Amino acid sequence: MTDLLDSGERLERAELEALQLERLRATLRHAYENVGFYRQSFDKAGLHPDDCRSLADLARFPFTVKTDLRDHYPFGMFAVDQSEIRRIHASSGTTGRPTVVGYTGRDLDTWADVVARSIRAAGGRPGHKVHVAYGYGLFTGGLGAHYGAERLGCTVIPASGGMTARQVQLIQDFRPEIIMVTPSYMLTLLDEFERQGVDPRTTSLKVGIFGAEPWTEAMRREIEERFAIDAVDIYGLSEVMGPGVAQECVETKDGLHIWEDHFYPEIVDPFTGEVLPDGEEGELVFTSLTKEAMPVIRYRTRDLTRLLPGTARVFRRMEKVTGRSDDMVILRGVNLFPTQIEEIVLRTPAVAPHFQLRLTREGRLDALTVRAEARPDATPDQRAEAARAIAQSVKDGIGVSVTVEVVDPETLERSVGKIKRIVDLRGER
Repeated sequence: MTDLLDSGERLERAELEALQLERLRATLRHAYENVGFYRQSFDKAGLHPDDCRSLADLARFPFTVKTDLRDHYPFGMFAVDQSEIRRIHASSGTTGRPTVVGYTGRDLDTWADVVARSIRAAGGRPGHKVHVAYGYGLFTGGLGAHYGAERLGCTVIPASGGMTARQVQLIQDFRPEIIMVTPSYMLTLLDEFERQGVDPRTTSLKVGIFGAEPWTEAMRREIEERFAIDAVDIYGLSEVMGPGVAQECVETKDGLHIWEDHFYPEIVDPFTGEVLPDGEEGELVFTSLTKEAMPVIRYRTRDLTRLLPGTARVFRRMEKVTGRSDDMVILRGVNLFPTQIEEIVLRTPAVAPHFQLRLTREGRLDALTVRAEARPDATPDQRAEAARAIAQSVKDGIGVSVTVEVVDPETLERSVGKIKRIVDLRGER
């Protein structure tokens, strides 16, 4: 295996930390000198890039949050002249202004390199065919996976999202070894295979690389058992780079190794912002180390995880994301995450692994409705029993009462292959 690693993956820990500090200091200077927001932010905190003399000193610098990016829409966070920008991506902007990110030519090379590294860690090799079912366009998933696969020397099938029946046909005809897609859309593909009378375990696929949304070990087991593949996690977010920030290695499947030569991670208390030691769960924070067009300093991802020592690589690992601090629902004093509901839905017969949480207000109290899609062959009695079972499991396991609706297949709205997990209707009348 070691002969497959690139030069960054071969670094000893001390060499890696020396490289991180060198790149961190250069990034702080680059941001301070070229982005008005960072200059004002550092000055307000009484800090200068030269005050960072060790990796621990980064904790003294202020955070960056998503609203900072939106407040400087569209190009106020760029650190290079417009003439140096080679690509622009953006978030969907469904909850406000989109967050816009830019890339220089060198940034695109770096991005392709880290995604290629990720695909190789997942088991991909030059010559493999990669079916990319992430959405293309302003969303970073499709093009990020595409260029990384090509960088590794793979053959790319740019299927994008949607047209599920056609995707199933392409997988049968083109015989890819690897698929890159959201885990929830992979389950939709599985259902379509079975609807067409095709055993998903007979396909050419060997590895699924799944990201863009939290998913559980129960969902991993569901996918691996129904498809006879290795299911591994990839992590990224557009504000930091896109997919390829961290990757689970197929030989261990024990969390995602963060490519720390390009992205410096911290875990902080979501409420106080205090840096937590490795091993403690909190909110993941990233500082880019090699980005030119749009460096980010201490960007709060809102993703909840913890940092662990490296195993298959020298880089530290992050546990699979359990949820987001801004996705936590506090329902009548009980903390609840969508992943907890997912585990219950996955083990309930007659329902598919597709669900949505709808928050409403009844008088002075908040109420939660779990909407889960039925499997195509589920009878009315089975649907009713599934609704009762889910409600009872939530009551017993989480400690709160919810309403459960089992709806028809493909009822829940999907966007870029994902189902919006939480719909908050408490402000509506």
